[in-house]
Amino acid sequence: MSTVALITGAASGIGAAVARRLAAGGAKCVLVDRDGEGAERLGKEVGGVWLEADVSHEEASLEAVALAERHYGRLDLVHLNAGVSGRVDLADFDAERYRQVVGVNVDGVVFGVRAGVPLLARSGGGAIVATASLAGLVAFSGDPVYTMTKHAVVGLVRALAEPLAARNIRIGAVCPGFTDTPLVAETREMFVNAGFPLLTADDVAAAVESAFYAETPGALLIVQPGRQPVPYRYAGVPGPAGGQRPPRAD
Repeated sequence: MSTVALITGAASGIGAAVARRLAAGGAKCVLVDRDGEGAERLGKEVGGVWLEADVSHEEASLEAVALAERHYGRLDLVHLNAGVSGRVDLADFDAERYRQVVGVNVDGVVFGVRAGVPLLARSGGGAIVATASLAGLVAFSGDPVYTMTKHAVVGLVRALAEPLAARNIRIGAVCPGFTDTPLVAETREMFVNAGFPLLTADDVAAAVESAFYAETPGALLIVQPGRQPVPYRYAGVPGPAGGQRPPRAD
């Protein structure tokens, strides 16, 4: 039985590289992107199905999962990859742009998890991987709103790890550095001129595949040029003075 994977932001960049990688291994792919022509083109290339949709709307994720069930009868892997850069100037605030960024980067992940979990569970379990960023682990002053959204994704993944594991569903995230995709097209020349190495979409796709099968729930894989992906470790938070444990909720 073929593995079935749903990928958002699949028309280009990391999402397209993940689709090609999984399809080469025999997976059936459900591709979602606002770029309908790009999703269709890749869908035909990898022998999958596609949906033109904006993941900032809840209906997009529900329709994508329904498409997976209708065509393939199951769902095993979900890559919540769709994302946009922030470029929100807090001094000259554009509320519409702000809502767009939060809608894609945060709501799209929440809606994707909410829609995908029931079919993953009915299929016997599976895995969800979100594309976060190093900006989800450290402060990136160049784009504060983007940084906020990626911290939110990391927090969601960590908080959902235990309850989803109880349903035989692994959730994790990849946290790549700057990657040569359309997301950084406007600044690519700056990186090249400065001699700053960029990840390729294939580098990140390999890490996504690893994250799908990570043994530790809530794994956050750091992906940097020239290095093997490594899990991020939090230092932990000091407890209250006196060492008293909080009361149990039950």
